[in-house]
Amino acid sequence: MFDTAIAGSLPKPAWLAETGKLWPKWQSEGAALAQAKLDATLLWIKVQEDAGLTVIGDGEMSRQHFVHGFLERVEGIDFEHKVEMGIRNDRYKAMVPQVVAPLALKGRVHETEARLLRAHTARRTKFTLPGPMTIVDTVADRFYGDRVTMAMAFADLLNQEARALEADGIDVVQFDEPAFNVYLEEAATWGVRALERAAQGLKCTTAVHICYGYGIQANIDWKKTLGQEWRQYEKVFPALAASSIDQVSLECIHSHVPAELMALLAGKDVMVGVIDVASEAVETPEEVAATIERALRYVPGEHLIACTNCGLAPMSRAVAEAKLKALADGAALARARRA
Repeated sequence: MFDTAIAGSLPKPAWLAETGKLWPKWQSEGAALAQAKLDATLLWIKVQEDAGLTVIGDGEMSRQHFVHGFLERVEGIDFEHKVEMGIRNDRYKAMVPQVVAPLALKGRVHETEARLLRAHTARRTKFTLPGPMTIVDTVADRFYGDRVTMAMAFADLLNQEARALEADGIDVVQFDEPAFNVYLEEAATWGVRALERAAQGLKCTTAVHICYGYGIQANIDWKKTLGQEWRQYEKVFPALAASSIDQVSLECIHSHVPAELMALLAGKDVMVGVIDVASEAVETPEEVAATIERALRYVPGEHLIACTNCGLAPMSRAVAEAKLKALADGAALARARRA
């Protein structure tokens, strides 16, 4: 009861990339960079295991950004002529690549790090990919002329890589869809359809991560405008409950999400965010256990997974390590209380 896992990203060590940034610059290049990425992946596999997590991820050490790490292996995308574009309904601006031709994979995207992950832990593994709607919201379209058509094209590519990850031995393939909390009507209709297309045919566990964003200032400021009740999940959860996706990740601790919204995910495994990614304060095991216990009023224990609210990438390594330990210890405490 109460598996523990990260949402996806972890802080990159200072010898790999700039620290404290969501879009960090690499500290080396070529073969040295490739080796540094793998070294950092091994480091975080060990840290997660030592903390006591039961589901282990690669920490996204090989990706500069959770979306663009996938896009770099896609034909039809122009990275040489980036343009500034508003992301998440103009919440913040970013320089993004342009889709200029039909999309196709250049080959495998995450084979090296996925196989490294599988080879270096005996525990269950999770690997993350950006979801189709979130990709569409993070690139400039100069070819398709229609968001849905482009999302389905990306979904097909994601499905190719997801099937390959399953063949690599990955136990859980997770698609990250923070855009689901922004484009609410579209998320519940074509967003979920595109997500299911990305997961089509997978026999491993499938998951979707929906949060209110990394703990960066633009997201913190946006949350302040959402009022005392954050009910965005209310729009998409019924559609996800009716979908083929196995697990749903949501933001919980220190959010204004009404806990009863979790009941809308009946029948699904729920990854409950029990670790705040927007605060350097490290949760106590008691706080984590208390969040789990609140969620248990709406989620059966066998369907509850303790998770982070979002990725920990912009945080310091020391804080991230302490939060992982609190995550595992808090779940153990909640487990013991139900024994």
